[in-house]
Amino acid sequence: MPKIYEYFGLIFFFYSNDHEPIHVHVGYSEYESKILFNYEKGALISIKFIEVSGKKPIPLSKHKDIIEFIKAYNAHIVYKWTQFFIYKQKPLNEKITKKIK
Repeated sequence: MPKIYEYFGLIFFFYSNDHEPIHVHVGYSEYESKILFNYEKGALISIKFIEVSGKKPIPLSKHKDIIEFIKAYNAHIVYKWTQFFIYKQKPLNEKITKKIK
């Protein structure tokens, strides 16, 4: 389970047995949600929060932070997804300490 980002208590990661479509899991305390990306003509047009079986979904109070992070880092997440699932290389975990505005 490679952890790829830490952002103010939010942990972005992949499960090693994940599958397409490209997505990322986000954990926060005892909560977890899966985030699907929707691209059109190479541009991110929307993201969708999906509940993870057996886990409490991420609280709505954290959705704005997650959306802002994914808008800023979606290309990096896709790169790390490709690095891990296609090229079988472990992506680096990065701790982001500057708030995204």
